[in-house]
Amino acid sequence: MPKLSDRVHTFTDSVIRRMTRISDEHGAINLSQGFPDFDPPQEIMDALAKAAHEGPHQYSITFGAENFREALAEKQGKAIGRKIDPEKEIVVTCGGTEAMMCAMMTICNPGDKVMVFSPFYENYGADAILSGAEPIYIPLVPPQYNFDLKLVEEGFRQGAKAIIVCNPSNPCGKVFSKEELMAIGKLALQYDAFVVTDEVYEHMVYAPNTHTCMASLPGMYEHTITCNSLSKTYSITGWRLGYLIGPEEVIENAKKVHDFLTVGAAAPLQEAATVGLKFPQSYYDDLLATYTEKRAYFLEGLDKIGLKHNVPQGTYFVLIDIQEFLDLPQFKGYTDLEFCEWMIMNIGVAAVPGSSFFREEVNHLIRLHFAREKATIDEALARLEKLQELKK
Repeated sequence: MPKLSDRVHTFTDSVIRRMTRISDEHGAINLSQGFPDFDPPQEIMDALAKAAHEGPHQYSITFGAENFREALAEKQGKAIGRKIDPEKEIVVTCGGTEAMMCAMMTICNPGDKVMVFSPFYENYGADAILSGAEPIYIPLVPPQYNFDLKLVEEGFRQGAKAIIVCNPSNPCGKVFSKEELMAIGKLALQYDAFVVTDEVYEHMVYAPNTHTCMASLPGMYEHTITCNSLSKTYSITGWRLGYLIGPEEVIENAKKVHDFLTVGAAAPLQEAATVGLKFPQSYYDDLLATYTEKRAYFLEGLDKIGLKHNVPQGTYFVLIDIQEFLDLPQFKGYTDLEFCEWMIMNIGVAAVPGSSFFREEVNHLIRLHFAREKATIDEALARLEKLQELKK
């Protein structure tokens, strides 16, 4: 066989999706991959049923159906604080994953540098490599996951073309404050660089924290590419509907990249999801209230069990400290990945090893999520309680 490309040997498959496959094999409760176990809003499901019978069933406009883009422009224009042109400033993609890949391939030349905060959603490093760029990792320091702005400036000094900001951040749940974003933005403007944001958890930000769109800050719209998705907001992760918002010149070229990556997102799903984009503010208020309650319930359960964890400011992810278990004789030499595999087979709960998110040497954290019905959370907590029996 001829030699394969060098790039495919520089990263692994998705550890998150691998944990789901192992979880499915063993019938575990999957708290690894972040998707809910409850239905989307009824209005969206009704619209999907209608689209199934009435269409559209053929290609939509490559960069997104017109009514879908118009609804997106109206909704996100309010968040960004400006009128968004649905023809010139939006590309609809096959999920947030393609949105990020499309953004990276649009702005990066081979050899360019891109800054990534660590811990990071595992796709970012692979996206940089696939687009020919070299990632520069900037640590987010626990427990608050703050960062040293001097390191960000040093990255720009080294010639970084862009910085990726996931806000709120997966996996640590950090919400970047307006002041932090303004400081990053000031440097991006100074060094004439891009900020690529992933804002998929924008509606899951817990008080007193608030979400600020980088593109809404003074001077930043022309330097920001906003990546987002409908997956988490409307509980439709399998629909794979994402999008890019940015200045006209960027989007004009992102359309070309997107066209040859995937042609276009599914037409009937765009038709059905347009209903959700027109929901009133009360929907998003109720969504936040629901996840605020789930977060409190899950964290209280972890506290009762005695598992050490962070308190996420946003998202529905929690990092659990497993060092006390790795110190036990039966787990001597275990990696966090091996411990997660053991948990699936012996505890019946699937988690993601923290090492898949960190550039630093981190082996003592695992990620769980609480986007589950109360009955599922209760059963997961009951199973996790078995971990404490290991110390007896």
